[in-house]
Amino acid sequence: MKAMNEMHLNFPSISTNEGFARAAVAAFAVQLDPTVDELCDLKTAVSEAVTNSIIHGYRDTIGKVYIDCKLLQDNWIQVKVRDHGCGIENVEQAMEPLYTTAGDERAGLGFAVMKNFTDKLKVQSKPGKGTTVIMEKAFSPRVRQNG
Repeated sequence: MKAMNEMHLNFPSISTNEGFARAAVAAFAVQLDPTVDELCDLKTAVSEAVTNSIIHGYRDTIGKVYIDCKLLQDNWIQVKVRDHGCGIENVEQAMEPLYTTAGDERAGLGFAVMKNFTDKLKVQSKPGKGTTVIMEKAFSPRVRQNG
């Protein structure tokens, strides 16, 4: 699909930037006139992806998190969140609900949440090279009314 508009950001992998990422993607997505529920779903999925980069990708180090957003035809948005962190050894296993490498303080539901709140989810990762999460969501077309 052809991109109608796009946005690119990057920021240090510190936890306070998770809220910034949510807000930035939501502000960009508003161009497609999503419902409140659709926007909340997207924000939740972005939060999970960014948190995974911060917590799991970089663990106890600071790196960069990259977000690329594209507004696509037919009211679709694509959000790509990537890092150059430690990567995932077994993506299929990591996507299983309740699987986590972070111990008892994490629920292991990040990928399950991303999958449930988007229409398409793809995860690419190489150990030692980083991870890319590509999420796509369709927003319902809405009839605009004049004054």
